[in-house]
Amino acid sequence: MQPAGVAAPLKVDITEKTFRSAEGVTIVALRGLSFEVRQGEFACLLGPSGCGKTTTLRILLGLDRQFSGSYQLPEGGSNRIAAVFQEPVLLPWRTVEQNVRLALSPHLRDKALDWLFEILGLSAMRSLYPSELSLGLARRAALARAFATEPAILFLDEPFASLDERTADRLRRLLMTVWAARPTTALMVTHNLREALLLADRIIVLSPRPAQVLGIFDVGLSRHLRDAPALNNLVSDFHKRFPDAV
Repeated sequence: MQPAGVAAPLKVDITEKTFRSAEGVTIVALRGLSFEVRQGEFACLLGPSGCGKTTTLRILLGLDRQFSGSYQLPEGGSNRIAAVFQEPVLLPWRTVEQNVRLALSPHLRDKALDWLFEILGLSAMRSLYPSELSLGLARRAALARAFATEPAILFLDEPFASLDERTADRLRRLLMTVWAARPTTALMVTHNLREALLLADRIIVLSPRPAQVLGIFDVGLSRHLRDAPALNNLVSDFHKRFPDAV
């Protein structure tokens, strides 16, 4: 539960989500999934592969409406929703800057974004095309596109998957730098515990399929203190509380 007076821009109460396999078997992906994300909080949805994390995100993005239950997105303010997926999804015939600005409403297409390109290390790449970028740089461009809209809520679906660990760690820290500069409510899906402990204020721990909440892990440590030894301690604390989780 949240302290009195703290807004919850995201409330999720999914009673059940099922789908049919290629063999015609009914599979229950989610059942009794209920949680909230606080205003301005960076939360991670952590669970084993195949438990229903991405399915949950698809429902919250309005990409899957075949479920029972409800959810509430931010009301008032910008109401803008941004998402970063496993693939950068950049238009190949547009430059990096054009791809980023396409996400903006027409009256904001000329807004100053120098600060954003600078933080993400893209200042020298603004005129390049996606085919000229490494996967890591393309992921940076996808992050820039999401933050440029100044969203009321940001969804991230394992945005660092398939990257080598060095590149992924660099991007995680860039994500935190740009998020700290313009904090927004965020929910990120991951099955990587150390990633969640590095990034999140709170971790929403999910069970194997059908997903439901096993509990909440409050990280409770300032991000600038989350060095390797501190992360090792957090991993140990997490496993003491959730011995059967991820």
